[in-house]
Amino acid sequence: MNQPEHRVKGVDHAAFPTFDPVGTVHFYRDVLKFPVVHSICAAGWGPERHPDFIHFFFDIGNDDRIAFFYYFGFEPPAGAGDAGDVYAKFADDVPQFFINSRHLAIHVDNEQDLLEYRRRLDASQWPVEMQVMHETIESIYTHDPNGYMVEITRALRPVTRQEDLDAILTVDALVDVASGPEPSMDKLLTRKAELIVQRAARWEETRVDAGEKLTRG
Repeated sequence: MNQPEHRVKGVDHAAFPTFDPVGTVHFYRDVLKFPVVHSICAAGWGPERHPDFIHFFFDIGNDDRIAFFYYFGFEPPAGAGDAGDVYAKFADDVPQFFINSRHLAIHVDNEQDLLEYRRRLDASQWPVEMQVMHETIESIYTHDPNGYMVEITRALRPVTRQEDLDAILTVDALVDVASGPEPSMDKLLTRKAELIVQRAARWEETRVDAGEKLTRG
């Protein structure tokens, strides 16, 4: 059977750097009530001098997400957070990793479709620049003719409820450490461990209550 030319399934996520992680979480999670659904803590990732970062996602419905990068110890460029297209105001020395953190990720269903888009791109003027296996997804990346980074991605497996819970803990820890001086990945992981200890009893009570309800039928 012939496969259709159009194989993408909409937006997986739109990603941006955050200049204010505490305000970003408050705006999307607390004001708009978009649930935190996934996070990635990346220490020692990427090329030399690439800062540690956290990549966190909010559910915006229809299996779509909006995502943000926060880079530990990286001072946002001048003009970051201003209204309008702040990228147009950036100086030439702004690192490429920061520029590329703003991108659109498009979803495909399977490896066959991902490799088909790789074939199309590699045969064009815009070949694939990276193919990366992340924690739960595999992605290819290129820049379009306007210089915008585009990601095409497929899920490797479903995200579990435990991973959603881990994302909630991670973002809560991020808000706490980013509200204080000199936030770092080490401080985030330490605070996350403290939150796990604090909340463990409550989780156990919830688990037991749920089990009793199931037993009662």
